[in-house]
Amino acid sequence: MIKITTEIEILAPIHICFDFARDITLHTRTVWPHTKERAIEGVQDGMIGEGEMVTFEATHFLVRQKLSSRITEYRRPYLFVDTMTRGAFKSLKHEHHFFDLEMSTVMQDTLILEAPLGLLGKIAERAVLKTYMTRFINYRNRELKKQIEQDWHSKHSGQW
Repeated sequence: MIKITTEIEILAPIHICFDFARDITLHTRTVWPHTKERAIEGVQDGMIGEGEMVTFEATHFLVRQKLSSRITEYRRPYLFVDTMTRGAFKSLKHEHHFFDLEMSTVMQDTLILEAPLGLLGKIAERAVLKTYMTRFINYRNRELKKQIEQDWHSKHSGQW
């Protein structure tokens, strides 16, 4: 099992960051383009909420895969957690934390995952998956930050 934690500061109010982060349509536009990720079941566009589920289809490691998850914790605008219900991992839990800094928001992602296949999975976690998933989350968060800041500042001229 590996645990990855990343943080990014976004120049927008906490509730805006929270809502953008749970927008399924935006999610598919802010991940690596080569994965061709799309929502195919459950909530397929707009914001996902408490208890709802989504299934994404994407290409990772040259294999087209499906991953289904459900929102298992939801405390707007501070936290939502999606937990894998079906997919390539033995387990996967993604915590999305938001911290209000008054003039900005820190978005913190914690990803806890376990690969299948016992010892081979543990080797893959450390040799490949930790770096790959960290890069994936960081890319997505940089793209999300750009989208939030462009949208927020264009609509509000920087006014809080």
